[in-house]
Amino acid sequence: MFRNLGTTEIIIILVVLLVLFGAKFLPKMGKNLGESKVELKKAAKDLKTAIKDKE
Repeated sequence: MFRNLGTTEIIIILVVLLVLFGAKFLPKMGKNLGESKVELKKAAKDLKTAIKDKE
């Protein structure tokens, strides 16, 4: 999805996020994003297991 982003674009995005949300909120947002990713992977794995068991 983000394979076409270069270093400059990533830096610009990070600066914009820092300006919009502030330095205190960004670590919390990153942690929540990471936890969401883990939960999504777990749910996908559980769904695959459930489908496999029904077959």
